[in-house]
Amino acid sequence: MLETAGSIVAGQHAIADLVPRIKRYGDFKHVVIVTQPSIKAMGVIDRIVTELSQAGITSRCLTDVKPEPTVDNIQQAFSSIASEPVDLFIGIGGGSVLDAAKVLSVLMTDPVDVMSLIGIDRISKRGIPTVLIPTTSGTGSEVTPNAIVTIPEQELKVGIISRHLLPMMVIIDPVLTISLPPKITAATGMDAFTHALESYISKKANPISDMFALESIRLISGNLLQAYHHGSDLQARESVLLGSMYGGMALSSAGTAAVHALAYPLGGKFNITHGVANSMLLPHVMNFNMDAIQDRLGHVACAMGLQVGTEGGKGVSEAVNRRIFEWTLEMRIPQNLRAFGVKDDDVLALATAASKVTRLLHNNPKPMNIDDIGAVYHKLLP
Repeated sequence: MLETAGSIVAGQHAIADLVPRIKRYGDFKHVVIVTQPSIKAMGVIDRIVTELSQAGITSRCLTDVKPEPTVDNIQQAFSSIASEPVDLFIGIGGGSVLDAAKVLSVLMTDPVDVMSLIGIDRISKRGIPTVLIPTTSGTGSEVTPNAIVTIPEQELKVGIISRHLLPMMVIIDPVLTISLPPKITAATGMDAFTHALESYISKKANPISDMFALESIRLISGNLLQAYHHGSDLQARESVLLGSMYGGMALSSAGTAAVHALAYPLGGKFNITHGVANSMLLPHVMNFNMDAIQDRLGHVACAMGLQVGTEGGKGVSEAVNRRIFEWTLEMRIPQNLRAFGVKDDDVLALATAASKVTRLLHNNPKPMNIDDIGAVYHKLLP
């Protein structure tokens, strides 16, 4: 089963038709735009505000959503708009912004404590309609029923999962990703690749998720390095952005697994961005899973452009993992947790926290106990 956005508009300069497309869905009068200061500085928000005003729609811009937003951050953002008339949210930014817009939309129709929403199907009804516009090619949040929030006191990132988080409309415009610096291009692109690969090898993998996962892998594998080295290549940017969206569709149907489970404590405790954490962990978790997934990696290798056939086997599996590691090296993604302040003494606490993310660990193709988790972290502490 796959539930996703109500409609998806994709293409270069697709955002130019934002207001006419919004008006087709209803007579909206009061819009809150959730974004980031960096996006606002690009001028795109000012253009949207002007176009909304010319259409008789008032708008307010909310820019205080933090990267990797905390429960309290979202609660405070909601408090700042709770008494205002709002009939549409536009989220434009990275995954954190899109996730925040989704949660804010449901709080407007059911103003509960954000903590009560954490988990699966804890949202009682659909929120205010949302339009989501990604400006990074990583999370695929625009098409998923998920929102990730941080609980600082638990040093953990957790998920809010509900079909009521799905947006009314998504706009995929690669022009908005042109200004992404190489460092963010690399981390978000590898995040999207991880979504696709983990969905393909997950216990819940199915024909629908496989279709989206393999296309995501093909698009990202063939274009991420080009986007990293030549950021103005609009065709490469478009391919990676579409690949990110397809990865989001794959994980919506099949879910991610141990890489994400181990990444969440790294983000919660050491503020390692999600894409970087996933990139660092992916080759090592793949090595752990290898004997359970060899028969699945032949088609992955083909989608990655590796000339090794589609039969699978140890040689193919090693080639896939070797290519992933080569990407992280070429794009200068860190491979040592010590650079982020992680010490050997932290491993037990990290492994304990990761072991509690059972929603994802149960989806891993191979059982992983706390010692296995600790061993993976130690691989990144040379």
